[in-house]
Amino acid sequence: MSDERMSPLNGLDPSLNRVSAMMKGKCFFITGGTGFLGKVLVEKMLRDCPLLDTIYLLVRPKKGKEPSARVDELFESPLFESLRKKRPEARKQLVAIAGDVAEKNLGISPADKAVLVERVNIVYHCAATVRFDEPLRKAIMLNTRGTKLVLDLAEEIKHLELLVYVSTAYCHLKEALLKEKIYDPPADPHKIIKCCEYMEEKIVEQMTKRILLDAPNTYAYTKALAEGLVAEKMDTLPAIILRPSVIIPIWKEPIPGWTDNINGPTGILIAAGKGVLRTMWCKSDTYADFLPVDIVANALLLATWNYIERKETHKRVYNFTSSAEFKVTWQEIIDIGTSLVEKVPLNGMVWYPGGSMKDSKTLHKICVFFFHTIPAYFLDAIIMLAGHKPILRRVQDRISKGFEVFEYYANNQWDFESNNILNLRTVVSETEKDRFCIHGDDMDMHAYFEDCIRAARIYVLKEMPETLPAARRHARRMYWLDKIVQVLFYYFLFYMVYTYSSTVRTVVDSTWDTAKSYVPPSIMGSTPN
Repeated sequence: MSDERMSPLNGLDPSLNRVSAMMKGKCFFITGGTGFLGKVLVEKMLRDCPLLDTIYLLVRPKKGKEPSARVDELFESPLFESLRKKRPEARKQLVAIAGDVAEKNLGISPADKAVLVERVNIVYHCAATVRFDEPLRKAIMLNTRGTKLVLDLAEEIKHLELLVYVSTAYCHLKEALLKEKIYDPPADPHKIIKCCEYMEEKIVEQMTKRILLDAPNTYAYTKALAEGLVAEKMDTLPAIILRPSVIIPIWKEPIPGWTDNINGPTGILIAAGKGVLRTMWCKSDTYADFLPVDIVANALLLATWNYIERKETHKRVYNFTSSAEFKVTWQEIIDIGTSLVEKVPLNGMVWYPGGSMKDSKTLHKICVFFFHTIPAYFLDAIIMLAGHKPILRRVQDRISKGFEVFEYYANNQWDFESNNILNLRTVVSETEKDRFCIHGDDMDMHAYFEDCIRAARIYVLKEMPETLPAARRHARRMYWLDKIVQVLFYYFLFYMVYTYSSTVRTVVDSTWDTAKSYVPPSIMGSTPN
């Protein structure tokens, strides 16, 4: 072991920032730069590596907006506000490349391709569909063939120093312990791509179960195939694979709690906070593996620096996970959410948050019927009578569909080796440790989830902070309504049983008569003869 790696901080100058220095003058090509992780990565690079040359973003036209307009919109978003104030000129370092990972040759024009081939040094392939229930053909075209096309382009780049493929820790689910190594893909990715190119979507859909075999969803299957493609090129291309676990909102910077979606535990907290989620089929002591998105972006940059600057080219796979150090159970997440209901309630709460997790799937389904389905139809009927379109049944359908995927992951457990990432913590200076944080030493879980809910109110639900007082008043009203309904419900159950069960009626009457015999007459309102 070299002297540099003997001690936690290796006697380095605390102010040393070799990561930013390594980025100086380099050009990057990023796919998925307008996605959740991509946005945070781009913002981080522009903010902490200001001397980089250019970031080329593969962007497809969307909703009538041209790629350059979409990059303008990205730069004007709240996520980039701090950067805009400090370095408004950073926009010039972003260049839109019109294209689409689902198209042949990535949909890139010959002129743009020539620029990339001549100028790019580092490629970050982050683009993917993260919908677990995506039709197989579409998932193959985006996640698997898209990766092949990025690899094909990378082979032509003249000054390529590294390609980083962002995979997932959940793509080889047969492995109870996922190691930092290459695994065989579930099938020949080239043959699967060819089949999907020549077959219609309907035919592929009919064959999906046969193709997936024991893979739980198209996302895991197609990402495993894509890893196989990257592994094939590792002898001729400088490439590494980063496998993050479930990516969740920002922890530290630039906006604590920021997200642009409701995936993962944030979605669960929102659904529960709105009062539409009352039951989950999940063992309360199981845990998922979560990573804040800013920490994943930092890991990408540190792994890049480690490969290029420190020449640790033998490290080709990085499992980036947290559960070896932080085991946060689903019950703990629910408890945190419950504790925040009155402090940070959501607007438009349809019922006071409540419910619980169920170990029994049968009990869960019964609760779904009584606490999800029936209330959804009842409230939709009221909404229709008020002259509006019903929405709650649709919401419940989406929740049910989402939980079909969630239940597989929530009721199974995996462990991960993350030695390569852990080693990176031992070779950084104090400045690098702070600016490219990949640890959770100072994490306050309660404060983090509060930030998540506050940010979700603003950036996802568009519920501004000034609406909080009204939301708290509404939450209190819903609390008392919930208690009243519970009392009436149990009274109704007792009344029905008492009325229609002679045995119960006999027991209750007998108990009442016995109780009366022990009560002093004065209390019963009578006087002795």
